[in-house]
Amino acid sequence: MNKRMNTLKIVAVLLLVGIVSCKTKDKVAKKELPAKRPNIIFMMSDDHAYQAISAYSNHLIETPNIDRIADEGIKFTNACVSNSICAPSRATILTGKHCHIHGKVDNVFPFDESQTTFPQLMQKAGYKTAMFGKLHFGNNPKGVDEFKILPGQGRYYNPIFNTNDGQITVEGYVTDIIMDMTLEWLENNKNSEEPFMLFSMQKAPHREWLPAPRHFKEYTKKTFKEPETLFDNYEGRGTAAKTAEMNLLTHMNWAGDSKMYPEIMKELGIKDMSGWDLEAFEREVGAMNAEQRAVWDSVYRPMMEAFKKEYPTMNEKELMKWRYQRYMQDYLGCIASVDENVGRLLDYLEETKLDENTIIIYTSDQGFYLGEHGWFDKRFVYDESFKTPLLIKWPNVITPGTTNTEMVQNLDFAQTILEAAHIVPPADMQGESLIPLLLGNNEEWTRDAVYYHYYEYPGIHMVKRHYAIITQEYKLAHFYYDVDEWELYDRKNDPQEMKNVIDDPAYADVLVKLKKQLVELRKEYGDSSQLDQEILKKYMEAKNNPDIETVPLH
Repeated sequence: MNKRMNTLKIVAVLLLVGIVSCKTKDKVAKKELPAKRPNIIFMMSDDHAYQAISAYSNHLIETPNIDRIADEGIKFTNACVSNSICAPSRATILTGKHCHIHGKVDNVFPFDESQTTFPQLMQKAGYKTAMFGKLHFGNNPKGVDEFKILPGQGRYYNPIFNTNDGQITVEGYVTDIIMDMTLEWLENNKNSEEPFMLFSMQKAPHREWLPAPRHFKEYTKKTFKEPETLFDNYEGRGTAAKTAEMNLLTHMNWAGDSKMYPEIMKELGIKDMSGWDLEAFEREVGAMNAEQRAVWDSVYRPMMEAFKKEYPTMNEKELMKWRYQRYMQDYLGCIASVDENVGRLLDYLEETKLDENTIIIYTSDQGFYLGEHGWFDKRFVYDESFKTPLLIKWPNVITPGTTNTEMVQNLDFAQTILEAAHIVPPADMQGESLIPLLLGNNEEWTRDAVYYHYYEYPGIHMVKRHYAIITQEYKLAHFYYDVDEWELYDRKNDPQEMKNVIDDPAYADVLVKLKKQLVELRKEYGDSSQLDQEILKKYMEAKNNPDIETVPLH
């Protein structure tokens, strides 16, 4: 009897173990962060629209090398910024804080130097740090061992760099030069025992869009598909869209942007409407050496002479189409060089086996309009400028070919990189680490909405001040100061954001919910109407002060 009972007990235990084992197999094990600290390469281009990366869309250009990062890692389709303008975006990336906290709310206000940047924390934790390319504010980045940084916006040809040892001028094309510096540093440090944090920050494709000589002939002969909204009349939108000064035909410079020779402008009676159009042409084209200028003139001079003959008979629609093609030819020609140089870096990392323990990040400081709604530039919370490309590769950690749709933001980069490096982020950082999404532990992600705030108004491009809440489904924005207007867009059913549904009864419940969430977000991030007015007052005081440069190289 006892033997029989013991046998039954054993069978019961084995059955229980089997059941538990089956349940354990059914439950996916949580993926853990690797114990070894990785190297990190942060590549960022300036104003690189996600529409100009073929991993997102190939209707304009193929970018096979940038696409390699997406193919071998993760692509975020709802990555975005907290303020779509250069210097504020970069300050947010470095601090992990919104603009009203770090002080760089626009290109005029100074960065709060008391703020801690994540490179400082990495440097302190034993990482070797370096930065090459465009920072756009400050000439001595905090927490960086070695740097070569373009002053301000920098220039495309024969650029000047501020370095640890003073200022230098380097002959050549800026995109190639920045990658030369990046690869040289890697070669000199590839055998280091310490992990590294390397920033490779391209100027391209920032305005005024000068391609490398090797791309002149190819891209100036290309014709690109026009966006459906090129001739948008902004019906169904608010005052802000109707009064912005970003139209390709009426607000884009002729010399600096479309590359019209100043003497041809004079012959045709075309005025320098911005006050710095001719200056921009001279700053960029005038920086070329004799050999570079000869190649430039051999391509651009005949093109402009041909336009000079056609101009007197062209109507506004024809001029708009011509300006769009000129814009795309130069902008995408710049992208071609960026993509080639990303390929140089990826090839080097594979050849040296450095790729095996290196996180590679590719992004932009914001999105950009490529003729959508008839516009160029950025600034608005509308998708073309609000969204930004974000591709991350991390061998043996990120599942290759992953696509993620969560609302991630440049606010999150600092905490993500710190966590990857096993560094505890400061409690006052305001982002959310992307590590759960990189590991595939998506259930740990907590955010369903992001906060946006744009400040630089009145100013260049005249995009009104506004703040917003954005989810995967909806976007609610409040435009303020000289207007008091709300806009609501259904991102799923109206992806081009052509109809403001703020007064549509069908969205009444959505509006109530989003307004409540927006109030909560502003409180959570320490923003308020009172702070809006304080910042506005300081901005107007600076704008009216003749000793302060309010539009530093646009």
